[in-house]
Amino acid sequence: MFSLIKKISVIPFVGSSLFFQLLITPIVHAAQLNPPTSSPAIYSQMAIHHPVWAKNAMVATQEAIATKIGLDILKQGGNAIDAAVAVGYALAVTLPRAGNLGGGGFMLVYLADKKQIVAIDYREKAPAAAFRDMYLNKQGEVIANRSTFHGLAIGVPGTVMGLEHARKNYGTLSRKQLMAPAIELAKQGIVVTADLANSLSAMQERLKKWPSTRQIFYKKDGSHYQAGDTLKQTDLAKTLTLISQQGESAFYQGEVATAIASSIQQADGMLTQQDLKDYNVVERQAIQGNYRGYQVFSMPPPSSGGIHIVQILNMLENYDLAAMGHNSAQHIHTLAETMRRAYADRSLHLGDSDFVKVPVQALISKAYAKQLITNINPDKATPSSEIKPTTDLPYESDQTTHFSIVDKWGNAISNTYTLNYSYGSGIVAKGTGILLNNEMDDFSAKPGHPNGYGLIGGEANAIESGKRPLSSMSPTIVLKDKELFLVTGTPGGSRIITTTLQVISNVIDYNMNIAEATSAPRIHHQWLPDVIRIEAGLSADTTRLLQVKGHQLQLKSTMGSTQSIMSTERGLYGASDPRTPSSSSLGD
Repeated sequence: MFSLIKKISVIPFVGSSLFFQLLITPIVHAAQLNPPTSSPAIYSQMAIHHPVWAKNAMVATQEAIATKIGLDILKQGGNAIDAAVAVGYALAVTLPRAGNLGGGGFMLVYLADKKQIVAIDYREKAPAAAFRDMYLNKQGEVIANRSTFHGLAIGVPGTVMGLEHARKNYGTLSRKQLMAPAIELAKQGIVVTADLANSLSAMQERLKKWPSTRQIFYKKDGSHYQAGDTLKQTDLAKTLTLISQQGESAFYQGEVATAIASSIQQADGMLTQQDLKDYNVVERQAIQGNYRGYQVFSMPPPSSGGIHIVQILNMLENYDLAAMGHNSAQHIHTLAETMRRAYADRSLHLGDSDFVKVPVQALISKAYAKQLITNINPDKATPSSEIKPTTDLPYESDQTTHFSIVDKWGNAISNTYTLNYSYGSGIVAKGTGILLNNEMDDFSAKPGHPNGYGLIGGEANAIESGKRPLSSMSPTIVLKDKELFLVTGTPGGSRIITTTLQVISNVIDYNMNIAEATSAPRIHHQWLPDVIRIEAGLSADTTRLLQVKGHQLQLKSTMGSTQSIMSTERGLYGASDPRTPSSSSLGD
């Protein structure tokens, strides 16, 4: 592995761990780096990550074992889609707080031979019995925790059908071959990492509430697993084996479906076996934008990510960001002002396009972006109270995980899936080993009322039977002249959009290599609350100048865990976010 680190400093954050902020002098970019003469070494499990070079293929995930499994599938002759399926199932075992069978997500596929982007929507759906005011009391107020840590919080899972849809339509290897590693891991056990041990310790009050969950993730004496212990998930191994043998029908029908529905109803939820049987995956047209000569593709509704990444980039294209200097006060001011305008629009217009009209083309038009920036003052912050979502647009008739994969044929996968909160609802369907999501919180429980991430939702995202809740997940692929350039995405709740956006801008506007773009300090503004969330690493002068402009700043824990791959003339460069020490990139 080669070095590009000039200086390293350890900066404490508000949170459970330390983040090694890489302060890298931006003098080298990926296309200029000389590839190593020997085979790439196994990616370091330390928090200090170099980019990884590979000639043929690359896998970047949030967990090292899953990364290795994905690369092994590629070495066995599988394509990027095959590797994605294997990684998706493996993460359900090795990263239980986010990897899942009981959640859902979005997959963006780049098919190199056809120069085609496919967007696969396997987002959860509301049960048939769900209704608009299901989380309100008689006084019309939101009932605490009903949409998060309760049986009513669980949407119909989509992950299993989503992975199967991708494999059947775009993969090349058998389901049995792709699922074998995950089954073996669940059956034989995984070595508990410090990361997993810490999360189980932090979540024990919530998880121990459910006997079926406590039985799996805590010892008989009630203590949590320590780093170095072995965690076996025998029920999950049985469920994975059934899916391997029978396909998605093993999950959505039969004994597994019965167990899921029964466990949810015992937790006073409303999801039924019929809801599982009726679930469907949808292929949608990806959102496409053009930014300084690059083609940006991301997810359409029910994700808000693609629309608002393109919308913000359209606004930023009117500014000379490079001249401002990266993370200067003027740069951050411009980012925050464009972000807050996009998130204001999100609160009104975004929802499941199968149920509501979303003015997609209007929101991503460059003319609308120019209209939005007319009232941006370069010297003064615009109070969010003065910004309202545009109402007359024309209609055309934190815990999530992301992985990116590129194969030797140039096919690429950008996949983000989730249980919503860490460990979702906390409920394991008895006898299955499946942790169940709490994605119903992503609906607007009451229009105008913030959800668990502080996001304001409107009528477009109100609860309806069979509807998919609005999401911020933003798996993204960037092309240059129709050739693969960048594959990226991240977990992070409401901060997914802005984190992904900054990686793209760092590479294109500041000519950063993918490690620099990944490690740079991040900021976030989501309209309400009216505050710029910042990571440590900005200078005191910068923060002072932002405050002079009228911005309120909040220093928070790290944002996101990007898993990115950049394609260059010299090969592929992968970078897993140093904010997540267990993440890993491997290449061949």
